[in-house]
Amino acid sequence: MIKLTLLAAQTIADSVSGAAPILTPVEGAPQMNLWDMTLKGGWIMGVLALLSIICFYIFFERLAVIRKAAREDPLFMERIRDYIRNGEIKSAVNFCRVTNTPSSRMIEKGITRMGRPIADVQAAIENTGNIEVAKLENGLPIMATIAGGAPMLGFLGTVTGMVRAFWEMANAGNNIDISLLSGGIYEAMITTVGGLVVGIAAMFAYNYVVTRVDKVVNQMEARTMMFMDLLNEPVQK
Repeated sequence: MIKLTLLAAQTIADSVSGAAPILTPVEGAPQMNLWDMTLKGGWIMGVLALLSIICFYIFFERLAVIRKAAREDPLFMERIRDYIRNGEIKSAVNFCRVTNTPSSRMIEKGITRMGRPIADVQAAIENTGNIEVAKLENGLPIMATIAGGAPMLGFLGTVTGMVRAFWEMANAGNNIDISLLSGGIYEAMITTVGGLVVGIAAMFAYNYVVTRVDKVVNQMEARTMMFMDLLNEPVQK
């Protein structure tokens, strides 16, 4: 009886060890390399790399332009008020040109329209403001397109990679080997990751630039209101 019990236990142990073999790491196995994985993503990874370069070039270029546009002299409107009250219109215009910001260009346009009806002055300032905002937003539609298009390109790579894998599987017949499918699977997975990375980074960059532009636009609107209040001030005798 004891011999039968020991024999059964040995049989169960052998079956368990056979069902769950111990995996040992293979020495000298290649390590995962980010550059090699990127190359296995195919031509779509090249397109995504180009889009990321374009996006971040626009990002840093816009930041430099917006930083310059956001420069604000707290005494700017005080000096403009003094020039206008003293009748020094040319000095006020020259001061606006020297300041050379979107707000100063709007005020300059308003100064050149002084003497006309208030509605005409305000319309001239608003038109100039629209032009300045368009300059600040130059390139932002491209960033938005990259943010939305990069993930779609990644999904396109996923589809083409899976098509390639199934095509190689079909041509292999009965000699299917996992190495035949690895190229297509690599392309399918890596392009998805690449597209999402580029798209997410572009989305955050776009939203940050839009926020900075909105701050500059708020400054422009505040300067416009101050200038219109200046024109509506009663004339001091």
